[in-house]
Amino acid sequence: MQRLETLRRQAYVIRLTIAQLLVALVGSLLALVAVDSGSAISVALGALVAFLPQAFFVHRMAIFQQRAPASRNALRLFRAEAGKFGLTVALFAIVLSTVPPSNPAFFFCAYVAVVLMHWLAPWLMPRELRN
Repeated sequence: MQRLETLRRQAYVIRLTIAQLLVALVGSLLALVAVDSGSAISVALGALVAFLPQAFFVHRMAIFQQRAPASRNALRLFRAEAGKFGLTVALFAIVLSTVPPSNPAFFFCAYVAVVLMHWLAPWLMPRELRN
């Protein structure tokens, strides 16, 4: 049986992922309706640049597996964070050089909105797991 902390961590990651994907979808749909398809693609790319490093971090931290000793967790955290940062820089470079967004404001707003979902994610937690 898993510990309460593991269940709390898994519930947080799942809800955060769903919230980030919803923000990306709603933002893309709003940009498509309000402006054009190029802006919707810019929103989707901005959300993807924010979402992929987060998914990499969750994978490298092994959130959905049993916990390791504290010494390994610290090393795992530093490696995952360094990889997340490197992947973010690489994705920005790739997207901005190969597929320049048609609307950079939508691209960066979507990136920031997906990243800032971490601030709102605690409100998405069930009350019994929040405490």
